[in-house]
Amino acid sequence: MTETWFSPGLVFDGETLRGGLALRVVDDHVAGLVPDGQAPAGSARIPGIVAPGFIDLQVNGGGGVLLNATPTVEAMERIAQAHRGLGTVGILPTVITDASEVLDRAVSAALAAKGRPGILGLHIEGPHISVPRRGTHASAHVRPFDPATLEHVRRLRAADIPVMITLAPEAASPQDIAALAGTGAVVSIGHSDASAEETRTALDAGASCFTHLFNAMSPMLNRAPGVVGAAINSTAHAGLIVDGIHVADEMIALALRARPVADRMFLVSDAMPTVGGPDHFSLYGQDMRLQDGRLVNSEGSLAGAHLTQAMGVARLVNVLGIDPGVALKMALTVPARLMGRHDLTTVEGRALADLIVLDASMHHAGSLADRLPASARA
Repeated sequence: MTETWFSPGLVFDGETLRGGLALRVVDDHVAGLVPDGQAPAGSARIPGIVAPGFIDLQVNGGGGVLLNATPTVEAMERIAQAHRGLGTVGILPTVITDASEVLDRAVSAALAAKGRPGILGLHIEGPHISVPRRGTHASAHVRPFDPATLEHVRRLRAADIPVMITLAPEAASPQDIAALAGTGAVVSIGHSDASAEETRTALDAGASCFTHLFNAMSPMLNRAPGVVGAAINSTAHAGLIVDGIHVADEMIALALRARPVADRMFLVSDAMPTVGGPDHFSLYGQDMRLQDGRLVNSEGSLAGAHLTQAMGVARLVNVLGIDPGVALKMALTVPARLMGRHDLTTVEGRALADLIVLDASMHHAGSLADRLPASARA
């Protein structure tokens, strides 16, 4: 047994930032948190924050790999590994609107990937969405809800695999939504042109989340609140892409202030293969390219994001002035709990590879495992 001690500037315990604590590490796991004064002399000082690694519920790709193009276990593992190196230790690989066989293969891969490091389940984004609000999703594959999708979700949930499914209320009946929610899946409203009333009906039926708030949904107008207005006024969860491109910072700040209950907003990256990979990739046979920080398709529409959770946290704090503890909850605690993974929000008992270090500017500075002395790694 090898014992190592770390004394960070601050520790994020899933709820708050706490100072004056030391981490007792046995081999490569945190065995306890104690007052810093009880740590032995020579405890390794770490400026900044030690926190559990981030959780991302909307990851299309990474490391040059797109799940839709290669819906396999190996692809999921490569995507998860790319994001792990950038501070995100748990992802929902996301399959977007595509041919039915692509979804079939992605579901099979998620079943086979159960228990693999960093792969938390599956996010099915589409194909039951609104054509006018499809964004970069191919219109040829958009279709009304069908029993095959429900069967896919039932198979995944029967295997105790977390599932998020994004759909539009106009493409699925309240009965369809209730059936999906009844499996334990998180039904998320997105890519929708629904009215506020239609959105509230979907919430009443069992939907409990919104996919990338503001993007690909009917906007909030003075006499037509749309999906956005219904979302902000609800108690449902909502994801946000905080890259300064998808949503104006003023709108993010407005939504955060306006929600009726706390801890319902969370960050998503909507990351594409360019994260940890080359500056272009192919989707639906078209070239998607990174231009001035934007990922765009041939139509000029945004095609996912070139973003990580760590980048989103840093922008929340440094650009929007959000409290660091709140920002960390949005990238970790809220999404983990939404998917029933409370265990991922804690420091104690975790492997050092699952803990990250943030510097004084809230930028990702590597894994705590990187700070382990060479003698303790042997």
